[in-house]
Amino acid sequence: MLQSFKLALRSIWGNKMRSFLTMLGIIIGVAAVIILVSLVNGYMSSVVENFASMGVNRVNVNVINLTSRTLDVDEMYEFYEEHTDLFDAISPTVSITTTVKHGDDSLDTTSVSGCSEQYLDIMGYELEMGRNLAYSDILSRQKVCVAGAYVAQSLYGSSEKAIGQTLKIGGYAFKIVGVVEVQDEDDFDEGGTDDFVWMPYSVAVKMSRNANIGSYILTLIDTDNADEATSLLEDFLYEIFLDDDLYHVTAMSELLDSLNEQIAMMSGMLGGIAGISLLVAGVGVMNIMLVSVTERTREIGIRKSLGADKGVIMQQFVIEAAVTSSLGGVIGILIGCIATTAVGSLVGIDATPTFGAILVSFSVSVGIGLLFGYMPANRAANLNPIDALRSE
Repeated sequence: MLQSFKLALRSIWGNKMRSFLTMLGIIIGVAAVIILVSLVNGYMSSVVENFASMGVNRVNVNVINLTSRTLDVDEMYEFYEEHTDLFDAISPTVSITTTVKHGDDSLDTTSVSGCSEQYLDIMGYELEMGRNLAYSDILSRQKVCVAGAYVAQSLYGSSEKAIGQTLKIGGYAFKIVGVVEVQDEDDFDEGGTDDFVWMPYSVAVKMSRNANIGSYILTLIDTDNADEATSLLEDFLYEIFLDDDLYHVTAMSELLDSLNEQIAMMSGMLGGIAGISLLVAGVGVMNIMLVSVTERTREIGIRKSLGADKGVIMQQFVIEAAVTSSLGGVIGILIGCIATTAVGSLVGIDATPTFGAILVSFSVSVGIGLLFGYMPANRAANLNPIDALRSE
């Protein structure tokens, strides 16, 4: 085995240009697999992170209230209280399209929502100044609000100055009791993640002139129980509406699982497409090995006449093909890793070569060397010693 390996290296080194051209297909194929899979994984990871930031443990409930079939907010809270082993928090959400004003300054793109005192924890935000909405605010319909950092800075100059100030929302005066800390400095602009105002949902319902709330957010204690929780919610809503077209329950964890499955499938498809070049490279390896067998027919004849059996001859050429493809695979891995980091930095993606892509591409390159090297090796092993010695 060791002798065959030395002979393989000697043959490769003795025909440097031909060996390099043979490896080139392997190098390109391995590098392409690593680059494509790593870049796709890097991009999709950023998508998953953005998706996960929406709250993997959240369950969104949307209903269409009819005059004959309505979901009352108290009914929803009763359901929540009965299943506190599954749910950690709940908040009705009421969106209002209106203008936010302070004096002569106004904001038209500010997101105005009615919510419960648990909404701050559901969103995973922290207060910078002041206090959160309280249950008493909701119960007594107090005109108080919690503002995003962008609203506080744009209208009052700072979060500290905004506390206790009056804010006009849809013509009604609200007192700012709290300011949420900055969520995204890169998106700290009009219509960004920090451009919002929250008020008690009981006040928002009255302002929206809608007697019933159609949207709720609940959080799960354990995302592993998402199926059970959504099933209970759907059964509860069906008892009220008797029509599953009138409500929709969405667990974010289930959407994330579905997204991860699609990412894995896409990575596999792109890896397979790039892997076609490895198949083409395998044909190149086989062609070169056939040429090598033809060139070394006399050498094979001499070795067989000296007692080398078929297994030894076959082993020599299979090892030579495997070494050629393995060297190409190693070079391809190095180029792929360097190119992945460079291209990722260029396009602004945190792309790092994955161990899976490296392992699969290298294994395929070695497998191709063994597979496509077998036929030339078999041909060499079956040569008649006398005919081989006669060849020129």
